[in-house]
Amino acid sequence: MTAKNSTELPKNIALVHEWFSPRSTGGAEKVVEYIDQLLVSLDRQPQLFSLVDGLSQQNNSWLTGRSIRTSFIQNLPWGCSHVQQYLPLLPYAIEQLDVSDYSLVLSSSHLVAKGILTSPDQLHISYVHTPARYAWDQMNEYLRRSALARSGLEPIIRVLLHSLRKWDQLSGDRVDFLLANSRFTARRIESFWGKDSQVLHPPVEVDRFIWERDRTEQYLCICRLVPYKRVDLVIQAFNRLQLPLIVVGEGPERKFLEELAGPTVTLLGRQDDSQVQTLMATCRAFVYAGLEDFGIAPVEAMASGAPVIGYGRGGLLDTVRCVTTSVKAPTGVLFSEQTVESICEVVNWFEEDSIWKRFSSESLRLWAENFRPEAFSSRLEEILCNAWSNHQQVCAITKEDPANQFDYLYGD
Repeated sequence: MTAKNSTELPKNIALVHEWFSPRSTGGAEKVVEYIDQLLVSLDRQPQLFSLVDGLSQQNNSWLTGRSIRTSFIQNLPWGCSHVQQYLPLLPYAIEQLDVSDYSLVLSSSHLVAKGILTSPDQLHISYVHTPARYAWDQMNEYLRRSALARSGLEPIIRVLLHSLRKWDQLSGDRVDFLLANSRFTARRIESFWGKDSQVLHPPVEVDRFIWERDRTEQYLCICRLVPYKRVDLVIQAFNRLQLPLIVVGEGPERKFLEELAGPTVTLLGRQDDSQVQTLMATCRAFVYAGLEDFGIAPVEAMASGAPVIGYGRGGLLDTVRCVTTSVKAPTGVLFSEQTVESICEVVNWFEEDSIWKRFSSESLRLWAENFRPEAFSSRLEEILCNAWSNHQQVCAITKEDPANQFDYLYGD
C-alpha cells in the first residue's frame, strides 16, 4: 500500500468494540489493538468506543491513558466487571453511542458492536469475529450446559435469544463492508445475515514463541475453560487412553473438569507467558476439541513447532493442513466428530503409528508465519483504502446528480 493511498483515509475515525474488561481479554481484543496500531501508524489515531471500559485506568494496558467513550452500562452495578449479565440491554446500549462526527467507523464485533448506528454518508466497516454463537447454531448446546436454564429459566432465555437473533440479523444488514476472521465465519454471516463478507485472518504474534526445543511425550490443551471449548471431551479421551495431558486455562468449568480428570491429566490453571511458551515448545501435540471461528491458540502451537490434533470443522480448516498422502508439509491431524471416541481414535493412531514423527517443527513454524501481524496490517490497510475510495466515489456521484447515481449503480 502506497503512502499516497493511505493519506486518503479520513482523519476522523471511530473504533468500536464491545467491551474493554480485565475479566475478558482474548483474540478479539488483540485484533482491536492491532487495528488501533495500524491507524496510529498512518497518523489516524481513532476515537475508541465501548460499552464499558476497565482497562484505560490500569498501568499495564495498551489502553492506559486513552480516551474511551462508554455506554450507560458502565455506571450500572457490576457493569464493567460483569457486562455480559446485562445481555438483554446490550443491543440498546450500543445504539446509544454517538459516532455521528466520524466519517469512517470501524467495529470489532463478536456480539453487538456492529450494531452502532451510522448514516449513509459514513462508511461502516465491521471485523466480525463471530455472529453471536449462543443466539444461533450453538444455542441448544449453551442451554444444555447453562445453570440458569437448568434452574427453570430456559423458556425465558429462549425468548430473549429469539429477540437477540432478530436484532443480530437486522444490525448485520446495516454494515457497509463486512470482514470475517475465517471462511467458517464468512459462511455463518451468509447463512444468518444473508450478507457477503471478505476473509481476513486475525494477527497471531508468532515471534513470541520458540520452536527449537526437544519434544516430550506430553500432550497439551490451552484455552478458556468454558463449555463450547469441549475440554471435557479431551480429558475423557486421555483418561481412557491413559496418556499424559496438561490442561492450561481458567474459567467457570474448572471445578467440573478437575473432578473429571484422571491420574494422567493435570490441570495447571492460568500460566504466565513464559510457562505457556515452554509447554508449547515441548509438547508432543496440541489438542483442541472446540468448534472455533478461527482459533488463535492452534496457530500459536504451530508457531511453537507443535502439530495440532483438532476438530475438523470451523476455523481450523483455514489453519491446519491435515496429514494426507498429498500434503508435503502437514501441520496437524483433524478428527471428524466432536466425541470422545473420535478423539481417542485419532490420538491412538497418532501414538501407535508414530505419526508425530512426520512433522517438522521448522515447517510448522514457517506455516504459522503466514498469520503474522504484519500480514494482517498490510491487508487491512489495503482493504480500508479501497473501501474508502469506493465510498467516496458513490458519495460524490450522489451529491453531484442523483440521476448519475442510478446509472453508476445499475448501468444504462
